[in-house]
Amino acid sequence: MKYKHALCLNPYVKESSAAMGFFPPIGLEYVAASLIDHVGNVTVMDLRQEKDYHDIRSLTSFIHNKKIDLICVSINWNFFFKEVCGLINSLPDSITLVAGGQQATESVEELFQKCPNIDIIVRGEGEETIQEVAKGMDLQAILGISYKNNGSVIHNPNRPLPEVDSLRNPDRGLRRASYHVKSKGVKVFNTKFDTVLSARGCPFNCKFCTMDLNPLGQKRFYSARSPESVVDEIQSLDAEMVFFADDNFFVNTKRVEKICDLLIERGIKKRFITQARIEIYKHPELMKKVAKAGFKMMLIGIESPHDWILKQIDKGFTSEEVRRAFKALNELPFYYHCYFIYGNIGESREEMLYIPEFAQEIGADSISFQKLQVRKFSPLKEIVEKTPGYHLDINNFVYSDKYSMKDLRQIQKGIKKKFYTLKQIYRIIGKLYGIKFITNEDLFWLFMRFPLLFYKIAAREIEKKYKRKKIKVTPDLPFST
Repeated sequence: MKYKHALCLNPYVKESSAAMGFFPPIGLEYVAASLIDHVGNVTVMDLRQEKDYHDIRSLTSFIHNKKIDLICVSINWNFFFKEVCGLINSLPDSITLVAGGQQATESVEELFQKCPNIDIIVRGEGEETIQEVAKGMDLQAILGISYKNNGSVIHNPNRPLPEVDSLRNPDRGLRRASYHVKSKGVKVFNTKFDTVLSARGCPFNCKFCTMDLNPLGQKRFYSARSPESVVDEIQSLDAEMVFFADDNFFVNTKRVEKICDLLIERGIKKRFITQARIEIYKHPELMKKVAKAGFKMMLIGIESPHDWILKQIDKGFTSEEVRRAFKALNELPFYYHCYFIYGNIGESREEMLYIPEFAQEIGADSISFQKLQVRKFSPLKEIVEKTPGYHLDINNFVYSDKYSMKDLRQIQKGIKKKFYTLKQIYRIIGKLYGIKFITNEDLFWLFMRFPLLFYKIAAREIEKKYKRKKIKVTPDLPFST
């Protein structure tokens, strides 16, 4: 073997969003699993979980002590890009350094310029590519990489995207820590959390979304694993809470039914979270079986309560269909977390602030809302660039002459305050407990960890009540701290 010890490194010490910090780096773990038969040893290090190695001297010492001779760094986000480049430049330049991930693929030339010690950049999905790198194949023959040669950057042709059933599942035994649901670095539940990817790609074509495109602009055709392989992986997990990372788990309803049948037959008792579209309401009998199999939470992208925006982004449904769908869905024992986008082209402040009202009207349990973001290959990018008064910031978020980034942040706060009232927070907890997504132990943990959250919400509600009288009231703290 050419390499004795490979380190697969997630270089981010934190995420741009607190909600993302507890997800395992599943893409990096797929790469690590692909290396197992081709190098002597494989180590996976997630710096979000490894505070002892935030200091570069400690990390460098670890690399030397473990005799690591191949480092694979996952660069997925433009957030903290400068910090990640700084860390990479501090790594030993005598060791073969390979970078990959979404942001690495989009920024090949820039990354080579900022990080001269990077030897190879793997573009797109890297499981097959990294095996050929590890075998020591001639770089000219490896599809899907960019590399330096005599001062020039060489871009080899793209690699065809593989069927996902041909890929080796992540080996959780390589992890150096377990994962739990967290908020701002603090455990929300004392329950182990894990991620399963049962399919890649999406057959839909929403304009704002590039989830079905890799960073090269290649269409990621929908490719699903067999139900048996998915359930085998789930059965091997020690996590009680499992998130399906598929863009849309319900693309093939017969496949979903088979997965549920296998989960029920094998007596697998876990709590599942998955992403879906509102069309699931058309399959009530299937959804009853989905509930029986242990699925508890549905993450649904609605994006907007306004028909003209839904049409603009080619979402494929209307606000009236959303209402009709949730009327049926609310009869089923699921928790619904809904996604919205604000700051759309031509959207007014009043239309943005209607989001929480609409979400409460349809019965959404919780919501996320993000500024419109347009990535490199999104069909909306050209529209934004051609629309007078609209611009992209360095992270590809859209803003306008009428609504600056500061204005949009204020609107975001308005949406949050309008939706997340004390009543809604209690409704959320009651729903999670009622559908058995959280246990008595989880509930106790939640109240012990976050008493101040409920205090702040109560203070906000009382202050709002007395606002007209211009009296600021702070309630007594109802929980011990």
